[in-house]
Amino acid sequence: MSKQRWVVKIGSALLTNDGQGLDVNAISSWVEQIVQLKNQDIEVILVSSGAIAEGIKRLGWSSRPEAIHQLQAAAAVGQMGLVQTYESLFSKHTIHTAQVLLTHDNLADTQQSDNISATLNALLELNTVPIVNENDTVATEEIKFGDNDTLAALVANLVGATQLVILTDQGGVYNADPRKNPKAELIEKIQVDDEKLERVAGRTGGSLGSGGMYTKVLAARTASHSNTNTVIASGRQADILVKLAANEHVGTLIHC
Repeated sequence: MSKQRWVVKIGSALLTNDGQGLDVNAISSWVEQIVQLKNQDIEVILVSSGAIAEGIKRLGWSSRPEAIHQLQAAAAVGQMGLVQTYESLFSKHTIHTAQVLLTHDNLADTQQSDNISATLNALLELNTVPIVNENDTVATEEIKFGDNDTLAALVANLVGATQLVILTDQGGVYNADPRKNPKAELIEKIQVDDEKLERVAGRTGGSLGSGGMYTKVLAARTASHSNTNTVIASGRQADILVKLAANEHVGTLIHC
């Protein structure tokens, strides 16, 4: 594979400005950066959260429901706004997007996963940006990925990605919780099998997302099965993807 191939995952808190509805300005910035990456011969698959959070906003609900059918309904409503936003922003650069909705069953079945891999490869060859999300409207408690960090890592395995980039509202992985300890220090580089990695990753996520730093660390380990390095970095940092493409030291590099 001559080109670099990145899987970029963006979480709900970033995409919806902590639940205020889709943050079009922020999404526009990531789209502009992905266009720059493509101009540098970096293929990009985008794993995007935000459908449920956007649906909750559109439906006027004050909090995330617990019932699975309500979450599925919110996802169905929110997914419309999510894909419309991406298609509109990428079309300004004459780039098509493609919606790819997956469940755990899809990837657990060998024939289906092979088909998904072939489809994603075809979409990249057609110069599109695949927008991948969990198919929340059909997933049940038993087959849900539980978070899009896991989904992004599995997609990275499917397509043999060079790098998995997980954008979050934190600067990366720290040696302590930076929200509680102002002296917490960013871990700039760490081996994927370093036991310290799991120890320092918290297990709790925000109210909008279903993942936390712990799921991101587990995702990095899953991604390493295809020799894919993972970067966990702040999606709120200006030009974060462009900086990563320029090999600047930002966030936490979890390497194989």
